[in-house]
Amino acid sequence: MAHEFRAILRIANAEIKGEVPIAQALTKVKGCKFMFANAICQVLDLDRKRRAGDFSEQEIEKIEDCLGNPVKYNIPKWLFNRRKDLDTGVDKHIVSIDLDLRREFDVRRLKKIRSYRGWRHAKKLPVRGQRTRSSFRGGAALGVSRKKKSGKK
Repeated sequence: MAHEFRAILRIANAEIKGEVPIAQALTKVKGCKFMFANAICQVLDLDRKRRAGDFSEQEIEKIEDCLGNPVKYNIPKWLFNRRKDLDTGVDKHIVSIDLDLRREFDVRRLKKIRSYRGWRHAKKLPVRGQRTRSSFRGGAALGVSRKKKSGKK
């Protein structure tokens, strides 16, 4: 059964070019980086160099299922991006829009408990120890403003 090549396909709410090899294409999904994409290719026995547009609909559904539920496919837990979740205590991997939402909740929690990191987030300052002398200078005035010349003498 031959199926046609697709120029653009959607995997986990990410638009992926069909010409790109599948191992590289999976890294375009938010929350799925190089190591996790390689693990998916290895677990599902996919050819890493095969173009993403050549995969059938069933194969893409299997890839999406593996992205959403990697525990079922025996992917090592150290590859997950959410180990020992604070709410549930379970190891899981989050992709796509859920990752943004979870990160926003984490920052909100840090602000609520008034931790140092939460305080730095609230003040829109760097959280990870960067210097602030020349960077992170957002605010009302930047540079020097000049008075406008009036037309009268």
